[in-house]
Formats: sequence, C-alpha cells, structure tokens
Amino acid sequence: MAKKGKVRIITLECTEARKEGKSPSRYTTKKNTQTHPERLEKKKFNPALNRHTVHKEIK
Repeated sequence: MAKKGKVRIITLECTEARKEGKSPSRYTTKKNTQTHPERLEKKKFNPALNRHTVHKEIK
C-alpha cells in the first residue's frame, strides 16, 4: 500500500460571500500537513464581490 504524502491539496472558500447571499469563490492550493497542521487562511480575490476577502480551508 502506498504511503500518503506530506503535501495535500486543499480548498479555500470565501467566508464573506454567503453572508451577502452571493456564491462563494473557491481556490485550490497545496499545504504541507506536517509543518502546518492548523487550517489555512489567506486573503484572495472574490470576483462576485469584486474585492479581496478572507478565504478559509474547508474539508
């Protein structure tokens, strides 16, 4: 059986769009789970809101 790698592909979803009733934007990125076990947060551009917003990691 193959071992799971340390680097995982994760999905980031906008936190502010659902509050305003718009569709949330999603981005994918890679994360090393050994060095950063906590959930990732980044500021990314949301085209539906036309501004930069906080995007959090989802499962």
